[in-house]
Order: sequence, then structure tokens, then C-alpha cells
Amino acid sequence: MTHADAPAPELSTPVEQGEPPSRPRPPRSTLVITAHAGDFVWRAGGAIALAAARGEKVTIACLTFGERGESAKAWREGRKLEEIKVIRRDEAERAAATLGAEVRFFDAGDYPLVATAELTDQLVAVHRETQPDIVLTHPAEDPYNGDHPAANRMALEARILAQAIGYPGAGDIIGAPPVFYFEPHQPEMSGFRPEVLLDITEVWDTKRGAMECLGAQQHLWDYYTDLAVRRGVQLRRNAGPNLGLAHQTMAEAYMRPFPQIAKELA
Repeated sequence: MTHADAPAPELSTPVEQGEPPSRPRPPRSTLVITAHAGDFVWRAGGAIALAAARGEKVTIACLTFGERGESAKAWREGRKLEEIKVIRRDEAERAAATLGAEVRFFDAGDYPLVATAELTDQLVAVHRETQPDIVLTHPAEDPYNGDHPAANRMALEARILAQAIGYPGAGDIIGAPPVFYFEPHQPEMSGFRPEVLLDITEVWDTKRGAMECLGAQQHLWDYYTDLAVRRGVQLRRNAGPNLGLAHQTMAEAYMRPFPQIAKELA
């Protein structure tokens, strides 16, 4: 066999050259920081269900059980504080499981929810552990419920501290995940603008099922169903020509406190 007839040498691969194989990217991570046990369901259940349906990891940091201020039905039934906490915890766990998320409870006490250095440290640790690609939390204003702005302040502070290499604590520092504020109960009184309309039609039944886990706040089931319908109408109106055709779009609204980073305008 001549030199010309000799088989071509095999090209070595990076692995054969001693380079480690590329690691698969971990699934995207969403961190939801919520004041009370029901907030994440009413306000962000659709976003959570969508992320979970895509195989993403969703972690809910639930600061309180809403045992004092958002459990009126249980109090009227004569329940005691610790019993109400158990009830609300069970409801939130079932709702989170329905949405496909993990929920963690901090039992920080509501009405009022008070920011502490210890609680901030715990939220920094959750940021560093989960390495979120996005963070969902309450907006900065709510004149009807001071726990919601308190949760907002702690969420934003923990996000900043978790980026600081000099801040003590376990885990790797995080980047700067974009933050989305979910819609408060009375948006027009809370300085909320619906800057992002999220189509949750495909997971609406999942969100409604999670809502129905919250028996302590059954009076809100229809309210947040109606809100999803209204936001769905607005989504369709902003997505293209509105010809008055029947539709069943359901949506959630979000607001962004930080600029959106993009290479082109959509």
C-alpha cells in the first residue's frame, strides 16, 4: 500500500486530548419571594406553572403563613394561632405541589412582617443556593398591607448582598437576575403598571387548581379568575389587531424595577 493509499489519521476529539467533556447546563431557576402563604398562588401561579412545565426549577421562599392577617375564616371558626399555621402551611404545600414548585417556610410572623438581619441572611443563602435566573416578588408599594413592601425590601436587599463576594455566608455569589414584581391586590393604589403581560392560558387549569387549595381565602378564587380574564383581554389587545373575536386568553401582569437588557427591540 502506497502512502497515498494509507487511511487518513483519525482526528482526536477534545476528550481524547484530555479535556473534560462539557457539562450540561443546569435547568433555569426561578426564585419567588412572597410575604404570605397564598400570595405566590394568586399573583404568580401562572408564571410558576409555566416554568415548571418547561422543566425549570422553581423555589418559593414563603416568609410567613399569613396566620394573623390573611386567615380570617380560621379565626372566626375559633382556631388557635399554631393550628392556623398548620392549616396554612398545608394549603401552601398542596398549592406549590400543584404548580410544580418547591416551597420553603421561614415562619417570620406576619402583621407585621419585620425585617431582621437573620432573615436577610437566610434569603441571601437561598439566592446563592438556587442561583436564580429570575426573581419574582411583591412591588414596593401597598398601602393596604405593609407586609408586602417589607418582603419587597428584603428580597431586593438579599439579591444585592448575594452578589457581593465579601458578604459572609455559604455558596457561590450570584449574578444580577432580573426582577419581576407581580400584581398587588389593588394595583391602581400601589403604583403598579402592567409592563409585562404573561400568557398563562395553557396552565390556567393548573393555577385554578392551586387556588382551590387555599380554602382559608376562598373569597379570592373568583376575584383572581376575573383578573386573569381581564389581563388576558389586555394581552390580546396589545398583541395585535382586536377584531372582537371570542377568545379565552388568561394572563398575569408584571412590572420591572430594573431595565430590560436586549440586543434588539421586540
